[in-house]
Amino acid sequence: MWRQIFARLRRAWARRNTVRERIPNNLSDEVPLDEIQKVTFFKRDEHTTDLICCDKEGRERGWFFHEDAEGWENLLRHLERLPNFQRDWYQQVVQPPFATCVTVAFSKS
Repeated sequence: MWRQIFARLRRAWARRNTVRERIPNNLSDEVPLDEIQKVTFFKRDEHTTDLICCDKEGRERGWFFHEDAEGWENLLRHLERLPNFQRDWYQQVVQPPFATCVTVAFSKS
C-alpha cells in the first residue's frame, strides 16, 4: 500500500512543472465533476511547515493543486459537490505534523 502511495507522490512531483500557481476560475469547464475519477489529498513537508496538496485523477488527464495556489478555496468548494465526497479530509491529512498523511476524499471505483 505505501509503495503505491509513494509512487503516486513521485508521479505528482514528476508532473510538478505542470502545476498551476493559479487555479482556473472556470473549474466547471477545466475540471468537470463528471470526469473526476479520484481526489487524493496529502501534505508535503516544507521543513518548517506542511503544504497541503490535492491530486485529482480524471479520465483523460490528472491535475495537481496545492493550498498556496490562488483559487484553492474555489477548488475545494467545487470538489465538495462530488457525490460522497469525504468532507473531513482535512482533519485526516494535517495530523500528525510533518508526517506523510494521504487521504482519498473521492473515488468512483
